[in-house]
Amino acid sequence: MAPTKSSNVRIETSKESTKSYKKVINDKVESVLQSRKNANEIFDLLEYLQSNKEKEAMCAVHACGKLFSDLLERGDLFVGKLPEEDEVLEGERSADDKYRIFLRHRYINCIEQLLENMGHNAYPVKEASLCMLMKFASTEGKFPLQKLDWCEHYSFPRELIQAVVERMLSDSEDMAMIISRFQEFLEMDDVRYYVMCSIRDHVANVMEKNKGVVMPIFQNNVFTLLSNINMPSQESELTNFMVQQGAKHNDWKAAKFKEHKRVFERTWLMFLKYKLPGSMYKKVLVILHETILPHMSEPTLMIDFLTAAYDIGGAISLLALNGLFILMHQHNLEYPDFYKKLYNLLEPSIFHVKYRARFFHLANLFLSSTHLPVYLVAAFAKRLSRLALTAPPTALVMLLPFICNLIRRHPSCRVLIHRPSAEAPCNDPYNMEEEDPAQCNALESSLWEIKTLQNHYHPDVAKAAQAINQPLSQTETDISKLLELSTFELMEKDLKEVPSTVPLEFDKATQLLNGSRDVLGIHFCLE
Repeated sequence: MAPTKSSNVRIETSKESTKSYKKVINDKVESVLQSRKNANEIFDLLEYLQSNKEKEAMCAVHACGKLFSDLLERGDLFVGKLPEEDEVLEGERSADDKYRIFLRHRYINCIEQLLENMGHNAYPVKEASLCMLMKFASTEGKFPLQKLDWCEHYSFPRELIQAVVERMLSDSEDMAMIISRFQEFLEMDDVRYYVMCSIRDHVANVMEKNKGVVMPIFQNNVFTLLSNINMPSQESELTNFMVQQGAKHNDWKAAKFKEHKRVFERTWLMFLKYKLPGSMYKKVLVILHETILPHMSEPTLMIDFLTAAYDIGGAISLLALNGLFILMHQHNLEYPDFYKKLYNLLEPSIFHVKYRARFFHLANLFLSSTHLPVYLVAAFAKRLSRLALTAPPTALVMLLPFICNLIRRHPSCRVLIHRPSAEAPCNDPYNMEEEDPAQCNALESSLWEIKTLQNHYHPDVAKAAQAINQPLSQTETDISKLLELSTFELMEKDLKEVPSTVPLEFDKATQLLNGSRDVLGIHFCLE
């Protein structure tokens, strides 16, 4: 159906209004740049910047960006400590100073509104506002608004970057999308350095103000921003800077690799100092060994966080032990309770959680050393054997080879399967309730549980349990393919092994219920 005359009128009116506000905004920018007499037009531009309409706000963002970038490059903004506007009106400053101070205050108003627009309903406005603020930061770096003779930060616009960071670390709004867009700027070495400094200071202020209580939205934004930081691995990689410092570049902290590592470490430690939402511990622990620890000067400072994470339980405890294991093996951390904590994670529920595969993968790694004490390996083998009595078949086909591998690595543990004088199960000296593996009497016991599983209803389990009937080979069983085995896969495997034809003997009945051999007239006898 063809559009009516009235609808055509509305479309034309809409196009004209779009053209009109664009023209108005662009004309005001040109008039301000052409003559100082039109400086008050900036107020109208800032009003457009507050618009709830996406197109108007977008147009105003780009217009203000052009206006203040040009004013910065022309040197029209006041440089130095900015006086209050009321003081300027009452003072005896020159007309030129008053004009520059006026523009500087309007520039600050523009920045404040752009920061506000980072929470706009329309994502394009958020993105455009962020990019414009970073453009201002780059321009300020070339044309500083502060005197640099005393400033340790040289010509870098630290205050502007800090304001952007604080806006992204909202305590009421998820800023993940805008933080993802900000990652492009984090590739610049000086931006990354001052962003980390700003995160550290802001986290300390906010968490102290709120007395360290959990703030899920705020802490999630902090984690998202921190996890988007890609650290350089050596000094020679520090080559991409938003602001160049010329002759003083080598003395600049942001240009020193050692300073980057120091700030990175302090920022993460400040963030992890406070209690986190339950789900965030897992997020941090998953990236800990690849993203955080390699870039810390003293990785062992993470021990307090890892110990607190272990106390939470479940998958988080396991991941915390993984972090502690890395500190022990790669950074010479002494942590005598490590294997005791791992031992106490072995509960019946471990076979029914979604992280079972990861748990046994890591447990296999933790117990791979041949220098572990015999009593410790025996305690793990015995506890796993006891848990095997109630484990599902999918877990048992992996668990039994796991136990056999422990005995292969430590021949002294073979006494557990070669003890003719073993006590009856009811008199087993092993104490399942003992939390200390050194006191559980595992070496005085035997693995009668595995002998019991040789009568398991599932043939694969029974076959795996029969491995202890013969001398164990030196070659370990590869359990990697069994870690993720599901009930469905196990059933599929059983179905594929069924012969295509089953031999049967069929006796045709001559009389109904004739004798005890025929039941309902049919007798089947498997060969």
